[in-house]
Amino acid sequence: MTSKQRFIAALERRLPDRLPVTTHHVMPFFLKSKMNGISNDEFFDYFGFDPIHWVIWYKPDTAKGEYFDPYHVPGYLEARRVVSDNWRIEQTIIPDPQYSTVRYNFITPKKTLSMVLQSNEYTSWVSERLVKEKSDIDIIAAYATAPKCDVEEVNRQAEAYGERGMVRGFINFFDVYGQSGCWQDASVLYGIEDLIMATYEDPEWVHAFHKILFARKEVFIKSLKGAKYDVVEHGGGDASSTVISPSIFDEFVAPYDTRLTRMAHEAGQRVVYHTCGGMMQFLDKLADLEVDALETFTPGDMGGDTILSEAKKRIGSRVCMIGGFDQFHFFKGCSVEETRKAVRRCFQDAGEGGGFILSPSDHFFDADRELLKAFVDEARKCVY
Repeated sequence: MTSKQRFIAALERRLPDRLPVTTHHVMPFFLKSKMNGISNDEFFDYFGFDPIHWVIWYKPDTAKGEYFDPYHVPGYLEARRVVSDNWRIEQTIIPDPQYSTVRYNFITPKKTLSMVLQSNEYTSWVSERLVKEKSDIDIIAAYATAPKCDVEEVNRQAEAYGERGMVRGFINFFDVYGQSGCWQDASVLYGIEDLIMATYEDPEWVHAFHKILFARKEVFIKSLKGAKYDVVEHGGGDASSTVISPSIFDEFVAPYDTRLTRMAHEAGQRVVYHTCGGMMQFLDKLADLEVDALETFTPGDMGGDTILSEAKKRIGSRVCMIGGFDQFHFFKGCSVEETRKAVRRCFQDAGEGGGFILSPSDHFFDADRELLKAFVDEARKCVY
């Protein structure tokens, strides 16, 4: 099989020729610091992974006055930003002795919203939330743009990539910083602690917030029809069982994210739901979202709670499982043989019958090259 065929077989829970092996998001820091700045594709080729091509490409609705932000240069896993005269985004660098710090002002006719993003050499995070007052969500509802997918550009890239590997996209997330699930986007904009408290103190407001974010994603998802993605990413780690309770998941996550998944299916897309955190308590709930695949199946030694063999028994016949590998302990500071044994354990625990893609349980910033090579080589020997 080609890598693309191998991925699709696993996503459809059919038997591939061997275990597909890949990684979740190749981090720029690793490529720069450990691999002399090579590209993603060069990284995949060097180690022999089944490669992924991440594509996120927006298209403004000119009939609604939308256009590409002329001052925006897309960053890591970011599309060109779509703005309008009523939703302009300006950025200002804030001097900081430790981190790169940028304030983003969202300028509308009624009010300017503001958030601050900080970065180091590894990653970025929100240090000041956009939604500071509950009425701020009304500003988002009134003025935020709702970008569509540029299907022609996605298909151009998919055709150019051919059988080389998986073409993977995202359900759109909020400008500057966000993630695909409604709950996840809301937690980024308001703060996860405050959002959890609001579910008890003002649940109607939380639902109103979700409906606004949902409507924006609905526009994007309906525009995906005809896009030649192999899978699109949904969800987010703040919907994991190590962050929220089952009751919060049932009321504020599942109703919105299930509907978005159904819409994506109606548009002809497969969906993978990303939950980097605890999953075991939510396994059946996650499968009930009607997605095609789940990730990342983070083991307990990395802060998750996954027992891979139990997860396979419980939901392996319903979804493709992606992830499961402990990159913290077996990409660094161990022997090659220990890494190979860890690969075999994953295959034994989750590989039976197909429907499993071996991957680190989320991205990594550091790894020994010989262990990465052993990881891939041993996985390629796991044949069906």
